[in-house]
Order: sequence, then structure tokens, then C-alpha cells
Amino acid sequence: MTLFVFSQGEKYVTVKKSFTAMGSIFDITVISLDEELGYIYIHEGVAEVQRIEKLISSWDNASETTKINTNAGIKPVAVSWELFKLIERSVQISEITNGAFDISYTPLEKIWKFDGSMNSLPTKGEIKETTSKTGYQNIILNSKNQSVYLNKKGMRISFGGIGKGFAADKVKALLISKQVKAGIINIGGDITTWGTKATGEKWLIGIVNPERQRGLFSWLPILESSVATSGGNTDFMLINDKKYTHVLDPRTGYPSIGINSVSVFAKSAEFSDALATSIFVMGVNAGLALINQLGDTEVIIVNDVNKMYKSNGIILN
Repeated sequence: MTLFVFSQGEKYVTVKKSFTAMGSIFDITVISLDEELGYIYIHEGVAEVQRIEKLISSWDNASETTKINTNAGIKPVAVSWELFKLIERSVQISEITNGAFDISYTPLEKIWKFDGSMNSLPTKGEIKETTSKTGYQNIILNSKNQSVYLNKKGMRISFGGIGKGFAADKVKALLISKQVKAGIINIGGDITTWGTKATGEKWLIGIVNPERQRGLFSWLPILESSVATSGGNTDFMLINDKKYTHVLDPRTGYPSIGINSVSVFAKSAEFSDALATSIFVMGVNAGLALINQLGDTEVIIVNDVNKMYKSNGIILN
């Protein structure tokens, strides 16, 4: 399944900038009274992304996330309220997805490489050893001290499954506070919007049905909403003619199977991002069951033989 963003009307000045951050391409588009002011707004958005990246990056030696990881199994680390609440929400998503989403999956990235360098699978012993250092239950949060403690040596957290959505929500909130009337933030296909097109029409995304050969077959509005897509067709490896996607199941230590893509529609980009990753791991039936219990949240799933499934609230023409 492919998502396309409908182009902006031209009645007002529309300003767009693309840049790289957090390992992805960011596109920020705003409607502004004039081009110069639009670029000022976008510059502030870029600065906010850079601030978020410095806060949550597990590769930046000076970040709070790195301090948490460095002190795993040693001591709790006091962090900013912003990061504390992000980790708290991450743990809550782990709970509602029965561990399919887990920011402590990070040690698994040491034994699974999707850069073409692997020609054999990790051993069962390697996977068992590595998964012993994961588990959201081992993330100890103390709201009184505003501290985070990973209670096993070798544990690490990272925000690959939620960080882009978190950043998108933060940039959107900032620009709205600056009275920017409308815009789109697109982070590698994870999209959040506010306002409407200059014509007053809703922002639309186009849906491609992989079971058909005629391209776009339906449009969905995303009004004051977000959509995130998790796909297995870009980063994967083939070993003994079997495909292994880059989306790892933190519960088993193995790559997820059975799904090609998941697109989640929700108010929050952060929630969309995390749920798209979760459902890729959970599978079609469990994923649909979860989404159909949640309010204001929908999903389109494409399995590994390109059959499309959708939650109860998705109506495609």
C-alpha cells in the first residue's frame, strides 16, 4: 500500500522545506501570509526537531536517553519531565499491546543487521541471551523523583518506533501556537495535519490497493489527524530464500512475519507511529481486534500476500 498527499491549493502562499533528521526525511509545509514569514515558521519547526532529536537520541553521548542506557543496572537517572512522560506513555502502549511495542528492544539490533552484512541467522543462544536484556517491565519509573531506571545490565532503550511521531506532534503544537493556520508534517511517510487546504477542502491521502493493478482507488481525509505507516518492503534481508523484515518482535527476538504494511490513523502522530509498529508485530487478527476497541483510531493492514484488511471505521469507495 502506498500513501500520497494531495497537493496544496495556491490561493495562499504555501511554503515547504525538506531536511534530514532522526534518520528520516522531514517535510514541513505551512500556509502563511507571505513566503518570508512561512520560512521563519519552518525554521522554528526545524529547530524543534533538532531539540527533540538531541533529547531522545540513543547515539548522542550527551542525551538523557544515553545517560539512562549508560546507567542500566547501576542506578536511576533523573530526566526532564518531557522525556519521563514519553517513556511513561511508551510503557503504557507496551501494556495495551502485550509487549508487541517495547522501547527496550534495542539490544536486538546488535544481532540483527539489515544492511546486507548478514548471511546467516543468529543462533538460538544469541537470541535468548539478548532477549534477557529486554522487557518493558524492567523499565522502572519514579514520578516523585522523575527518574528512569533500567534494572538489568546491558539494557538499552531507543525510540525508533515512536520518536518520529513524538517529534511531529511537538512541531505541530509549536506551529499552531504561532498561529500557523494549516500545514502538513511528513516524516518518511508518517503524516500529521492541521487546518485545511487553502480552498477549505480537507487534506486527503490516496490509498493504493495492492490487490488491484490500477493505482489509486480511494481517498481518505485526514482532518486535524495523523497517519503512520510501518512497512517491511524497504529494509529486509533474504536468507535461504526467506524474507526477514526489519520490524523485530521484542517478545521473541525474531523478525515479524505475515504483514507487508500497516497504516494507522489517529489524532496523535505519536500514537499512530507506535501502533503501526505494534500491529506489524501483533499480526492481522490481533491488530484489528485492538484497533476496533480503541476510539478515534483506524487501521489498514496489508498481509504478506497483498490482501488488504481494514478496521470497522474505514470506508473506502
